[in-house]
Amino acid sequence: MKRFAAAALAVVVAGTLVGAATPAPPVADDPADGVRAAEYWLDQYGIREAWNTTRGAGTRIAIIDTGIASGPVEFAGAVAGGTDVSGVGTPDGRTPVGGTDRAHGSWVASLAGARGTGDGRGMIGVAPEAELLSVSVGFGGTSSVSFIQQIADAIHWSVDNGADVINLSFTTNTLDWDETWDEAFQYAFENDVVVIVAAGNRGSGTNRVGAPATIPGVLTVGGVDPSGVASQEASTQGITIGVSAPSERLLGVSPSGQLVWWDGTSGAAPLVAGIAALIRSAHPELDADNVINRLIKTASPVPGIAELPDPLYGYGLVNASAAVNAQVATVDESPLGLTLEEWIRLYRRADAAPAPEITPAPVEVPPLPDAEERTAEASPFVPTGDTLLYGTVPLVAGTLAAIMISLGFTAAVRRIRSARASRGPSRTII
Repeated sequence: MKRFAAAALAVVVAGTLVGAATPAPPVADDPADGVRAAEYWLDQYGIREAWNTTRGAGTRIAIIDTGIASGPVEFAGAVAGGTDVSGVGTPDGRTPVGGTDRAHGSWVASLAGARGTGDGRGMIGVAPEAELLSVSVGFGGTSSVSFIQQIADAIHWSVDNGADVINLSFTTNTLDWDETWDEAFQYAFENDVVVIVAAGNRGSGTNRVGAPATIPGVLTVGGVDPSGVASQEASTQGITIGVSAPSERLLGVSPSGQLVWWDGTSGAAPLVAGIAALIRSAHPELDADNVINRLIKTASPVPGIAELPDPLYGYGLVNASAAVNAQVATVDESPLGLTLEEWIRLYRRADAAPAPEITPAPVEVPPLPDAEERTAEASPFVPTGDTLLYGTVPLVAGTLAAIMISLGFTAAVRRIRSARASRGPSRTII
């Protein structure tokens, strides 16, 4: 089941209803403005300092969510295109879909690339000069198209329409993912797109990161409170977390134009997606692996954390200024370790070569000799030559010899008796 990596709406910010005028691209920044002052992450995470180098011009961030509303002035001129993959939105992806979560996509987009209300005032995103792509997705039962298929379609459309960064602020609460996503995410990686994913929130029932945050190659973002401590409710933990960013006391522009406070790694992810756009704008020569490498190598270390990546903070707290401006050695492979292509080969065996067919050479077998002509079997009661030679003949010979001996003995006895009778009785002399 899908869960947004965001908590529910908390409170409406007073005095922030927007007008209908279309402002010029943001070139000013008024930290004294109440809304800008509430965006504590602009200073704490080096975003304002990074703006001295770039504001994300020339890059595109795809927001795959419930859709970026077309009404709020903060989005005027920011959305370069969009689509609907749910079947219940509008073709441009600018009509939020869903029930209570329909504002989610606008909140996420405002953190990544809102352009303020003019004169350096109003909510501004991390990359206010980047272009946004609005891809509306129907979560839960709001669409007849399966959620799995919607995300695969959304990723394909985003890549094909020039996305440099894709933001996914949701979780499935399961470690594994459908095989359909193998091809979709690999398509993004092969086309040099940075994919940023929210880790999920304990407060929403996520005790550990789930897909898509478990997919090799994505950069998973954990959440911290305003003081930089891992959030108890608005974040989770897992070995795939790459960096952490604010996930509490966040601002978001609603489809109605009102600003709201909200919590969740759904907000931490687009903050990092905006920084990724700043890197791609300042360093267009870098591929996706090196963009991610800059994000994790320049992250601010968390006191007391020695072994990296940490299951709560990843490699540390994201630092926009360092990520854009620091000297970082380039890499030739993913800094996150195992790639999706390798994972598929090891666990799906999708690209394993088919077993070769065994075709042994024919063996010539010599013909069998002709069978002997079969004779009728003799009766067991009729003697054969062997029985006559070794049985009957010896037996007869032995019997005859015994008879002859017996007759000779009898004749001898008779002769002795006859001789005694002819001599008469015997006499004794005294």
